[in-house]
Amino acid sequence: MIGDRYSVQKFGLTIFENEASDVPVDWRLDDLVFARVRAATGDDPTVRRITYPKDVFEPFYNPKTILIRDPGERLPTIVRSFTANANCDRYLVATTFKAELPNTHMTLNGIGTYNQGLGSLLRHSHLFANIAITLIDGRSYEEIKRPFVNFGANFAAGMRLTEDPLNKLDNSLFPDPPAAASTNAALRERTRALIVDRLDRSLPGYLKED
Repeated sequence: MIGDRYSVQKFGLTIFENEASDVPVDWRLDDLVFARVRAATGDDPTVRRITYPKDVFEPFYNPKTILIRDPGERLPTIVRSFTANANCDRYLVATTFKAELPNTHMTLNGIGTYNQGLGSLLRHSHLFANIAITLIDGRSYEEIKRPFVNFGANFAAGMRLTEDPLNKLDNSLFPDPPAAASTNAALRERTRALIVDRLDRSLPGYLKED
């Protein structure tokens, strides 16, 4: 449940110069998630994709309250609502989330791109993919915790001395106006490559046998 909205954000010197747009895209990103799950399991035929009702995840992405979620807004409850006859041992759910850009108070929403800086010569652009993986037990519908999933790979990535080239984006590819993102083929392929990297780094730890 990650793939039909793309965040285009621009950050200025003050909060009043910040701009954010949520652009609809048809980049088949949910298909990409399933393809990476199949690849991580060696194309295991018992792994299957489950369709879900339109807007069923709306309570999760737009909860009524921020601090304490209503039980009906939690992923296990939502997944239970449309998998009564699925009979799966586990359900793996991919969602997006909001995250703060390190060393700033700027929030990056889901999957997208941002442009930051002062003046045309000092501005720089980047991609981001905030993707969360949740594993749910198919019988109890309790979340299966993986607290140290792929710790080594993520630690190594965090200790990188140079910027991850997958995140860096040439200013010429930053969509202006934001709506241009939906038809920007280069931006789509760069974003897909970043998502593949993030998924391939995290999925093995969630798919391992207990």
